Amino acid sequence: MVESNGDDLPERDTEAPASGDTFGVGSDASGDTSGVGSDASGDTSGVGSDASGDTFGVGIHVTDTEFQFVVHVPSDIDSGWTDPEAFQRVVERTVWERLDREATLREIGERATVGETVTLGRVTLQPDGTVVDTEFRAGAVKS
Repeated sequence: MVESNGDDLPERDTEAPASGDTFGVGSDASGDTSGVGSDASGDTSGVGSDASGDTFGVGIHVTDTEFQFVVHVPSDIDSGWTDPEAFQRVVERTVWERLDREATLREIGERATVGETVTLGRVTLQPDGTVVDTEFRAGAVKS
């Protein structure tokens, strides 16, 4: 997993929602984010590599003070990706080109609780940065 330090994301309101709605959360109370990009059973078959590109699971991890953009990297990633920081930036840019960043983060801040990771979806890219496919969860705020 590669994650940004959240410096470029807005600070969050630390008040948790009373509803207990997990809102597409892919983690447990311990902060385990292994479920991001997977179904409830932990199946990560949607995150991986094939001839058309590498599929990265993406989410937002909620802490007391910030949101962290999280990228789940397939174990069989194409060797064309040589710089983990670079492809993380490409994945993040691809997400925010397709989703309304401010509205998405506002919604997460209102509904998710500290320690949770909200699954945004998956992005499939080739090492040259070509976007092959994107798939975002129902309710994601598209730009």
